[in-house]
Amino acid sequence: MSLDSLRLHTADLSLKSKLQRLNLGLLALVFAIACVGFTALYSAANGSFEPWAYRQIVRFVVCLGLAVGIALIDIRWWYRLAWPAYAAGMLLLIAVEVMGHIGMGAQRWINLGIIQLQPSELMKIALIMVLARAFHAAAPEDVKRLSFLAVPVCVIAAPVCLVLLQPDLGTSLMMVMAGGAMFLLGGVSLWIFGAVGAAGLLSLPVIWHFLHDYQKQRVLTFLDPSSDPLGAGYHITQSKIALGSGGLEGKGFMQGTQSHLNFLPEKQTDFIFTLWAEEFGLFGGLFLLLLFAMVFGYGLWIAFRCRHAFGRFLTMGLSVNFSLYVFINIGMVMGLIPVVGAPLPLVSYGGTAMLAACVGFGLMMSAHIHRDAKLPKM
Repeated sequence: MSLDSLRLHTADLSLKSKLQRLNLGLLALVFAIACVGFTALYSAANGSFEPWAYRQIVRFVVCLGLAVGIALIDIRWWYRLAWPAYAAGMLLLIAVEVMGHIGMGAQRWINLGIIQLQPSELMKIALIMVLARAFHAAAPEDVKRLSFLAVPVCVIAAPVCLVLLQPDLGTSLMMVMAGGAMFLLGGVSLWIFGAVGAAGLLSLPVIWHFLHDYQKQRVLTFLDPSSDPLGAGYHITQSKIALGSGGLEGKGFMQGTQSHLNFLPEKQTDFIFTLWAEEFGLFGGLFLLLLFAMVFGYGLWIAFRCRHAFGRFLTMGLSVNFSLYVFINIGMVMGLIPVVGAPLPLVSYGGTAMLAACVGFGLMMSAHIHRDAKLPKM
């Protein structure tokens, strides 16, 4: 498709028509989840908007405006920008290795002054865009051939290797899972997943040998948290105590003992769900999970309405990626999986995580607004 032709097609919908197609339901759900985050961060600071809640609100307003702007841009532009976005993400990951900021023992951020940018979060979005474009252009018989899958596999492997160097095993595994979900959605044969899974199991001894000591300790702590309750198992032990003490209805807003007596670590980031559940109980936790489930359902609804494969793959991939964050974070604080650095989307304090989530929602809404667009098979 030529650039002139693309410009002609973008004029198909007026700005008024695009605004009328804007997903107010999805925006309302995103706003509701963000408000849970603001409330939890206000409580985490013992009834103060500083230092977390105020900054999170400002970031949300800016990122939500960005999401709406992304939504209004024709989906065909995002189709064309998939590979440039991927290339930019790779350059940022390389920049982390060269000039990255070191925090908490890992080199994962680029200090931009106003924000500590974590390129791996944005790379997940670019990865899904590229894979959505690849499977959009592929014929059903193409995805059955191993030769076709070579390029998508390399597309996943390149950023995963760079992220492993930071080191960030949790994020790299999330990239692999998001990529695997895109392969499944694209119609890749199930025997390939079985073969990859079997190879992964057989290679576990080798993988274990290359893990860092702290990564091995996290796995061992997951298997037996009581082995070192005041050391490596402290985080998860305190998280479980807080979750259990909340009961059905919780202890009340800003009445959580584990969090406000500083027993609960990282209460504003990775363990913010624990703070929320301690104060609002099982009912409050289920309410938040319901909001997340509705966002996922909304994403699938958008995907099923798209008439072009790129929009369907893109929206379903972004929905799965969002759900992976939720599952891993909540599974981690409940002790169902090893502790990894995965924020709770829109709730945990953090600029890059908020930016990545809102960019994803903007792309989903763009796919919905331009659901009738005709995209080239190239």
